[in-house]
Amino acid sequence: MSFAMRVNGRPTDTEPRPGQCLRTYLRERGWFGVKKGCDAGDCGACTVQVDGAPVHSCLYPAARAEGRSVTTVEGLAGPDGELHPVQQRFLDAQGFQCGFCTAGFLMTTAALDEEQRADLPRALKGNLCRCTGYRAIEDAVNGVRHTEEPDPGHAVGRNLGAPAGPQVVTGTARYTFDVEVPGLLHMKLLRSPHPHARILAVDTAAALRVPGVHAVFTHHDAPERLYSSARHEHPTEDPDDTRVLDDVVRFVGQRVAAVVADTEAAAEEGCRRVVVEYQRLPHVLDPEEAMAPGAPVLHPKGPEARIARPEQNVCGEVHGELGSVAEGFAQADVVYEETFRTQRVQHASLETHGCVAYFEDDGRLVVRSSTQVPFLTRRALCALYDLPPERVRVVAGRVGGGFGGKQEMLTEDIAVLAALRLRRPVKLEFTRAEQFFGATTRHPFTVTVKAGARADGTLTALQFRVVANTGAYGNHGPAVMFHSVGESMGVYRVPHKKVDAYSVYTNAVPAGAFRGYGLGQVTFAVESAMDELARRLGVDPLEFRERNVIGPGEPMLSPGGEEEDLHIASYGLDQCLQVVRDALADDRSAADAPEGWLVGQGFAMAMIATGPPGGHFADATVTLLEDGGYDLAVGTAEFGNGTTTVHRQIAAGALGTTVERIAVRQSDTDVVRHDTGAFGSAGTVVAGKAVLRAADALAERLTAFAAEYARSPRALVRLGAEAVECEGRSIPLKELHQAARGRGVELSAAGHWGGSPRSVAFNSQWFRIAVDPGTGEIRILRSVHGADAGRVMNPMQCRGQVEGGVAQALGATLFERVLLDGNGEVTTAAFRRYRLPAYADVPRTEVHFSTTSDAIGPLGAKSMSESPFNPVAPAFANALRDATGIRFTDPPFLRDRVWQALADRAELPDAS
Repeated sequence: MSFAMRVNGRPTDTEPRPGQCLRTYLRERGWFGVKKGCDAGDCGACTVQVDGAPVHSCLYPAARAEGRSVTTVEGLAGPDGELHPVQQRFLDAQGFQCGFCTAGFLMTTAALDEEQRADLPRALKGNLCRCTGYRAIEDAVNGVRHTEEPDPGHAVGRNLGAPAGPQVVTGTARYTFDVEVPGLLHMKLLRSPHPHARILAVDTAAALRVPGVHAVFTHHDAPERLYSSARHEHPTEDPDDTRVLDDVVRFVGQRVAAVVADTEAAAEEGCRRVVVEYQRLPHVLDPEEAMAPGAPVLHPKGPEARIARPEQNVCGEVHGELGSVAEGFAQADVVYEETFRTQRVQHASLETHGCVAYFEDDGRLVVRSSTQVPFLTRRALCALYDLPPERVRVVAGRVGGGFGGKQEMLTEDIAVLAALRLRRPVKLEFTRAEQFFGATTRHPFTVTVKAGARADGTLTALQFRVVANTGAYGNHGPAVMFHSVGESMGVYRVPHKKVDAYSVYTNAVPAGAFRGYGLGQVTFAVESAMDELARRLGVDPLEFRERNVIGPGEPMLSPGGEEEDLHIASYGLDQCLQVVRDALADDRSAADAPEGWLVGQGFAMAMIATGPPGGHFADATVTLLEDGGYDLAVGTAEFGNGTTTVHRQIAAGALGTTVERIAVRQSDTDVVRHDTGAFGSAGTVVAGKAVLRAADALAERLTAFAAEYARSPRALVRLGAEAVECEGRSIPLKELHQAARGRGVELSAAGHWGGSPRSVAFNSQWFRIAVDPGTGEIRILRSVHGADAGRVMNPMQCRGQVEGGVAQALGATLFERVLLDGNGEVTTAAFRRYRLPAYADVPRTEVHFSTTSDAIGPLGAKSMSESPFNPVAPAFANALRDATGIRFTDPPFLRDRVWQALADRAELPDAS
């Protein structure tokens, strides 16, 4: 009897392979709305309905669907294309950011009955979102609308929906692997089981005998050239300490060989049959031990590698002093000193790292990648393989989350090696486990803070000793370390400051760029210290900050070095602190605490530069099209950061039109000359400024051409949504385009911005919490956030960025941690062992924007993607200190650790 099922109403009779899951079966048949997020039923991105019931298709055997009706997100809409009510609600509320999880939430929500809708924490427990913070999803489920209708020429400052919204909610948005590539080969990586070893021999014979295996690549096949997986505009920011495949492995999980085969199964079997002979070498996991005499040297390389002190495993360091901290501490009435530690955290973007490398008909190499930096990746690939840039195209489809983790080249280099050798398309897609041990994490930091103040609450001295564990490779290590001690210290007005900071190699999984770029780790330490110092002085912590923070026009001084292009081009910190004061004044949430629970409140603040130092470049082009609409070309990738929406709004405002009339081409090295990338919160303040310049230039060009065409005074020409008004005559933009073409004129304009000078943005976070002394359980009673984003381009979208940042930071504060065993092997390489915040874990955060307008950012805007993360952990720690009387110095604040600390205190002789 033949196999049969119906998918979205269509019959299919192809029998699944033995053991094949329903997700893979559906994706192989072009239903790309079904996403791969975890392979373990933990994230819900693959949710479909089988006979109307939602199931995780990665766990559901395809064979079980025989005779059943399967519905994917593509099948929710009606036969005439009318959206399902749930799809419409998610579109109206913009209940998504990157959108990778959205299909799963839609399929779950569409199956809920009224009773289940009344208990969303339980109903949505099988679906995870890393971007939104869940408030927008809750509003979507409940039918709350946030999007507004467009108004010609008045796009900026309005809640306009994301351009890709209709595609996201219908499952037709195309992410990295949502394409069919004929003749595709699959790559799998053999990884090191040792933390430090030299490869003596590799036997690939058995692997090559596996049916379907085409090639096995080892260090013998890889270029000798050293590079960094980190991507920066200036490659010299990172040490060149990495090879595509190396004969020395420096952490458990480092790639040793790559097997390319017709199927993933054959490639995996090939990996199992590769025989490697290793010489074990001594390893070190603690950065203090790594700097000590006699420690194994991980990178004995010459000065060309740009490693600060390779013989001491110091990847990078910064030392400096302003004034004399010894004198400052002598002047202090109270001195507080403490060491704080922050843990490894995974980015956990639901779309894993991966790429497809293939060739166009003319032989040009194309790399389709889940990357934040397509242009910098192309530059690196060309340098690595001696390829001319015009023969390489790197394109990012819609990217399923980044958070800094995709400011790396972790798959493209090895996939291109295979594609160039085999002249065949090659796909490499990380598993969820590989994301934990084969990608990067946030840098673990150890920060010793010493702060002194007079009795009146005036700071006299501030000193940091910072040790950042960069892991086995230095990608982003020096830059993260340098950034961490900049704004975190510069925000305070202190006459005497000192910093000693080190980025240190160990035999651990490499760290890399992560939301906040080091500021979150040091801000946790300094804001905890400031709270404690204020308490010991008997000064209100809020008043203490107000007394000691810098004001408008004051210098932002850090011993790490002055950044001359960094300015306070708008000042909203006072308003952020007022948000905290207002929350304290009107708060009644303590009444919601269960009887007998300990209640406390706390806050923290943070400052961040609105872009990376040293230049961050963006080009944009805007062109009038034949139909009277516009083409906007910009290089920045879209991964839930919302830049596409903002870019359209900026262009629409400048051109006097609506966003619907602007088509966007982006994140493709064929589109514009260059774009440094979507990191450092640069999408609005850098690429957005390039868009504004291009749109303003085109508007000027259009009015000038129309004036000449209509023989009207230029001062009497006005650009409208669909036409140019010239002294009472309305000339459709279509006609204007036709006239220009007839004269051989292209109505197009380009804009460029180099990312300098830069401004600063401010944030504050306040919590009231309750703690059960009998179990250590913590409940968040209220969460309030103040954000200085300058002129807010899209309040709905910016609020979503804040809420998502707070939610991600709460995960790192309360339970997220990447754990290693004694060999440095990751032991939390799955979502069920690495807990991400679920819907039930995240409170609704009240977000309040400062009313400022920046003198540098486009139309007064500032960045607001990374910075909301930074004050969350210290604010929570300060609330926990207020509730329990205990200063917790090393997140996450797991309930068993909180309970144990309370129990230990109760056992002290003088404990009450």
